[in-house]
Amino acid sequence: MFQLGKTIVSEDIIQKDFVCNLSACKGACCIDGDAGAPLEKEEVEILKEIYPKVKPFMRKIGIEAVEAQGTSIITGLGELETPLINGADCAYVNFDDRGIALCAIEEAYNQGEVSWKKPVSCHLYPVRVKDYSEFSAVNYHKWEICDDACTLGKELRVPVYKFVKEALIRKFGEDWYMELEKVAAKM
Repeated sequence: MFQLGKTIVSEDIIQKDFVCNLSACKGACCIDGDAGAPLEKEEVEILKEIYPKVKPFMRKIGIEAVEAQGTSIITGLGELETPLINGADCAYVNFDDRGIALCAIEEAYNQGEVSWKKPVSCHLYPVRVKDYSEFSAVNYHKWEICDDACTLGKELRVPVYKFVKEALIRKFGEDWYMELEKVAAKM
């Protein structure tokens, strides 16, 4: 672990390799697990605002889930998340003709309908950020459904922090990322 500003960063994001391999995993991170995507407070308002423009990119069952639960939920632990369809798929997931899970929010973004790409937690994955009162912990999240992404990352020699560069800059800023690159060069 090392400190960058008000973040404590796991060395794993420099030492581990990762490149999403959608043809292998089919976007399992959007449909496996028992929780929605973590949301930041300001993202809750963004989702409410853009939902009408995202809705055409969603499946009927996802629309039903959002209309029953809301564009976001608060868990029993007080955490903000995207709603789920029957406790499984993210309500915002859709599938392409190959059965690969895609984000309806990101598709609306790609089509120029909205200016917000997707929740930063999704954009950052496999990096997870946990905010504390004095600092944020920046960690690599190992999940077996991403084993193919680890293999591809190793083959292509792409460390986690480079794979999620755009998302890290989005979350922490360009200066923070440049400092991270300096630490990585020394390692």
